[in-house]
Amino acid sequence: MTHEAARGADTEGAGGEDPGEARRLTTRETAEQLGVKPETVYAYVSRGQLSSRRAPGGRGSTFDAAEVAALVRRTGRREPVPAAGELVFRTGITLIEHDAYYFRGVDATELAREYGYEEVAEWIWTGELRPGIRFTAPPESLAAARRTVAALPDHSGSTDRLRVAVSAAAAADPLRFDLSPQGVLSSARGLIPTLVAALPVIGDQPPAEGHDGAGGASAATLARQLWPRLSGRPADAASLAVLDAALALLTDHDLAASTLAARVAASAHAHPYAVVSAGLGVLEGPLHGAASGLAHRMLSEVVERGSASPVVADHLRAGRHVPGLGHRLYTGEDPRAQVLFDLLEDVPQAAPALAAARDVVATTARHTPLHANVDLALAVLSVASGMPAEAGETVFAVARTAGWIAHALEEYRERPLRMRPSGQYTGPRPPQPLPAPVPRWAPLPRTDPPPLDDPAN
Repeated sequence: MTHEAARGADTEGAGGEDPGEARRLTTRETAEQLGVKPETVYAYVSRGQLSSRRAPGGRGSTFDAAEVAALVRRTGRREPVPAAGELVFRTGITLIEHDAYYFRGVDATELAREYGYEEVAEWIWTGELRPGIRFTAPPESLAAARRTVAALPDHSGSTDRLRVAVSAAAAADPLRFDLSPQGVLSSARGLIPTLVAALPVIGDQPPAEGHDGAGGASAATLARQLWPRLSGRPADAASLAVLDAALALLTDHDLAASTLAARVAASAHAHPYAVVSAGLGVLEGPLHGAASGLAHRMLSEVVERGSASPVVADHLRAGRHVPGLGHRLYTGEDPRAQVLFDLLEDVPQAAPALAAARDVVATTARHTPLHANVDLALAVLSVASGMPAEAGETVFAVARTAGWIAHALEEYRERPLRMRPSGQYTGPRPPQPLPAPVPRWAPLPRTDPPPLDDPAN
């Protein structure tokens, strides 16, 4: 059956039948009930799993409704058919709907209020909640990561350090190619604290280690380990609670760009370290993980100038969007921002930055009803805690590592290399003559970068 014939069958009704005959379905109706594309319906016919009959007039086919229902029961396939050209993955990790999001069906904001990052990571990996679980960095991997990070130039950013730390940790792990669930989880539980501990400590604070010398329950949380890598100020309990909640909230957010990259790598059966490297490569873009840095700089200026009005005006005059506002997946306020703003109320030094954030939202709301997103909330934490502008990106990268691992675990169970789209060639048709060589002294061509769009984290 050709694609054209299948498409033609989709538009045809099943009229003209004997009223006493069993109800028959069109190809489109059959495909919708089975949750497959119309072409797949004819694959079922060719395998003898369905019988078809030509529709009156010879256009398209019809199918017995009872037979289709029986096939649905056998296959259990009721997934909605994706729109043409839409890439859809079955995932049991995150659901986003009605301005809320859920990890394995549980409200993610409630999880983040009650449990720490490691516990939430275990939940999305295994579906089991393990209170008090702590991750520990393997000594060999940590030593390799620290040596590699120390060799970078002083001006290197945190994402630069995380990328090389992943590569070094991978080289130190001879079991990295074990893609069994147990092997992947073992690598992940060691990799995340390795990434944190490989980052340099700011100021004279003693680093909080991820173990107590015996691997006991008194080990420091990952948020406690990360804090001295983000701020030179001592951590208070309220600020640590905000950081831990931010890590938990950012663990996953469905198929963001970096997560898609991670799944593509996993589809090729790349080991988990390579999966994380793929995610980090995409995360560094200004429209993804780096968006919180833009919000930090904007919010710092608002605090310094005492008003959001001139800062917002400067952004609009320059043709830039105001950072930290709006999200394409939420019509109201980003639920992640709501949780962090609530927790930031308990941090006394956060009051000026919180007021500045509300001023930004109120100022822009005069024309556009945009709500705060998680980047603005991260900016309040980083500005209030004396962190550098890139701190939010660091939090984002560390947190999302757990999500990339969760998606890798799902993708390893799928058919390998299933993501192989076909390119639509738009160049000149061959054969073309050999190009004329360009003189060595000719200047290289210049292209202007495209304008930045709103970030989507």
